[in-house]
Amino acid sequence: QVQPVESGGDLVQAGGSLRLSCVASGTMTSFNAMAWYRQPLGKSRELVARLNSGGSTIYADSVKGRFTISRDNAKNAVYLQMNSLKPEDTAVYYCNIMTALGQAWGQGTLVTVSE
Repeated sequence: QVQPVESGGDLVQAGGSLRLSCVASGTMTSFNAMAWYRQPLGKSRELVARLNSGGSTIYADSVKGRFTISRDNAKNAVYLQMNSLKPEDTAVYYCNIMTALGQAWGQGTLVTVSE
């Protein structure tokens, strides 16, 4: 069973950058999609970016041009490079991995963007 573990969340000033990492422990020979979601305090969880197995990507309109999702197959890892951060990007960011056996969520990592 795959278990994602996120890291990289931090407090950063508006305009700054962060790189989130998600490493999937366990055996993952293939995946259908790897994605980042976020959940601001008091709000619903929303898709930020998704990387499909064929290499295509999907981004939320609010992060297009600022965030980039990428992967490292050798490390079973997916990354989210976040640039030009805004206070409205403040949220708990979750990694989601979908395989043929189902999907798995990480525990989340907090990103706080100050004015």
